[in-house]
Amino acid sequence: MAKFQALDFYNVDGLLSDEERMVRDTVREFIDAEFMPVIREAYRNAEFPRQVIPKIGELGLLGSNLSGYGCAGLNNVAYGLINQELERGDSGLRSFASVQGSLVMYPIHTFGSEAQKQQWLPKMAAGEAVGCFGLTEPDFGSNPGGMRTRAEKTANGWVLNGGKMWITNGTLADVAVVWAKTDEGVRGFLVDKGTPGFEAVPIHGKLSLRASDTAELLFDNCEIPSDNLLPGSQGLKSPLMCLSQARYGIAWGALGSAMACYDEALTYAKGRIQFDNKPIASHQLVQEKLVTMLSEITKAQLLVLQLGRLKDQGKATAAQISLAKRNNVHEALEIARMARSVLGANGILDDYQAMRHSCNLESVITYEGTHDIHTLILGNEITGLPAFS
Repeated sequence: MAKFQALDFYNVDGLLSDEERMVRDTVREFIDAEFMPVIREAYRNAEFPRQVIPKIGELGLLGSNLSGYGCAGLNNVAYGLINQELERGDSGLRSFASVQGSLVMYPIHTFGSEAQKQQWLPKMAAGEAVGCFGLTEPDFGSNPGGMRTRAEKTANGWVLNGGKMWITNGTLADVAVVWAKTDEGVRGFLVDKGTPGFEAVPIHGKLSLRASDTAELLFDNCEIPSDNLLPGSQGLKSPLMCLSQARYGIAWGALGSAMACYDEALTYAKGRIQFDNKPIASHQLVQEKLVTMLSEITKAQLLVLQLGRLKDQGKATAAQISLAKRNNVHEALEIARMARSVLGANGILDDYQAMRHSCNLESVITYEGTHDIHTLILGNEITGLPAFS
């Protein structure tokens, strides 16, 4: 595999701080040296390469935009660049880190008690403990407010009943952040691995995100202590705040997939000789595809950089995050498909990346709000008229 050459047509590097570039380059080197050599076999075997978790923790990539409790306290642009490089490796790797940081560490950091923060955040930041996030249910994905999982208050704590579906890190997790309906509204709970009545069942047969741990969570009269309630969680707004954090990282991550596919297609096209002993890169149709990729990646780079600056200023809105997630994942998927077409028949082999990224992005465009749901979020934002029902 040729060494990755990052696309930077508009000198976006010049808009980054020294620390942001250093963080990105550190993760880029890790991906090239330690992740790319193992991802093909992991994808073939439908296994998450868990041997990389300690290194990710050592580099400070988990919950990196959180402060205290062993977290790196980086700004949101640096955090975005981390996601870009992780997903350049594979969407499954970025999903692991994104769930750990944005969907588990963030709610504990934001809604948890001091004891919960002390117990979980330092271990999670170091990669010594893994978490998962239980919101989506088999019958309620785009409509989380319809969830059926319930938590009933008892004299000794709470009893959970219900199930969650498509849970990243589900069988790896030492603890699950689970959202359930109560008499007080939707609340968040910490459910430890091994709790009686709690089971994580791996989902098999995936044709996408194969190098990602995905599970169904089942709760059957699962008793948890009162101390496992996230005391600051209140209503559906709490998990939606977590989703905004994750969607922000996804917007950067999809850009990494697109950059990997463009670089592979360009390198291949310049070296593939056809018709009069010329590289296929010399032909108009191929150049049109490469220019389209170049244009969309450059626009996506500028989009997430400005979003990151707004987020660091506390000015980013959920709708702005939806726009970036919607745009960047859609364009990344189109770029991955285009790159595969440039590779021709070779593009279906896992010697190359484009097909793997294309398959992964079919999941990324679905989770954390489908493309259509983000369309409706933005439609509501600009018209003031909800069209969800």
